[in-house]
Amino acid sequence: MLYFVLSTPPLPPLLPKYSKCTDCDSFFFFFFKAYRMRNARSVIYSHGINACRSNLSEFPVECHQYLLKEKLYTLGFDQSFPGHGPLHNVESYNYKNGRRVVKARALHESALQPLQRYILLDIEGTTTPISFVTDVLFPYARNNVRKHLSATYDTEETKADIKLLRAQVEDDLKQGVIGAIPIPPEDAEKEEMISSLAANVEEMIKADRKITALKQLQGHVWRTGFQTKELEAVVYEDVPEALRKWHASGLKVYIYSSGSIEAQKLIFGNSNYGDLRKYLCGFFDTTIGNKKEARSYLEISQSLGVDSPTEVLFFTDIYQEAIAAKEAGKLKWHY
Repeated sequence: MLYFVLSTPPLPPLLPKYSKCTDCDSFFFFFFKAYRMRNARSVIYSHGINACRSNLSEFPVECHQYLLKEKLYTLGFDQSFPGHGPLHNVESYNYKNGRRVVKARALHESALQPLQRYILLDIEGTTTPISFVTDVLFPYARNNVRKHLSATYDTEETKADIKLLRAQVEDDLKQGVIGAIPIPPEDAEKEEMISSLAANVEEMIKADRKITALKQLQGHVWRTGFQTKELEAVVYEDVPEALRKWHASGLKVYIYSSGSIEAQKLIFGNSNYGDLRKYLCGFFDTTIGNKKEARSYLEISQSLGVDSPTEVLFFTDIYQEAIAAKEAGKLKWHY
């Protein structure tokens, strides 16, 4: 970076000596690189407050040292360097006229990761304790599925649930899945039908199966529990604050869970911290794909309209899901 001294300002009051040219020209070089390589609209750079005071006689400026620390932290941004890696590789240092000169070479633009503007959250074990799901939600569904089917048997919603369950059980029987029980034909007696459906559901819950037919019916059973106040969802204490900060900073937050979309809305709409849905932009469930398959995360990223899955930051407590999300970035060129 080249610069020229056009003029030297007069000695400001209260300063013992003249100001000298900045030693930060190497920083400005990298800021310019960030501007060019990331198509940035602006670059924020803050000196310490004492350094800025030297210019108060010339410019009515007030610079607070916390701008890139406490203030950005309150907005939900990490104070540390982003995870996209360095913008340069430092090759060597040398000294010229008493000043340290950094020799660096810029990385190819393709090595940079795009900024992550979207956050995708798992629920069980990530925003909500696993114990709430296993010890509260699952038992409630298991203990109330017969009553729910009996009370809603003739509704279109339950007819659709039964159709999904029937198809799933038929496939399970072909695959030899343990616990699968044949479902009677559609003209069978109501009680016989409900008994076989409930038996299959209980086995699916026991095996903790992540299948749409089960999750959809569970969501409808839980809805009754939340409506009657028999259920109240639990989220970790840091979840509401994180959602508020992300929302305030302009990040878009979505949910991706094996639970149905309706169940997801019930959990965040009836949490121990109130209705948190105002901080969420959308929901995804297994109808878009299995959570342990990379293709699912590619589908989600495309539905969000991003250029690459790497623009979406996924939070999960399941290693296989994290690996699948990471692999999605490699699939984008083959879609």
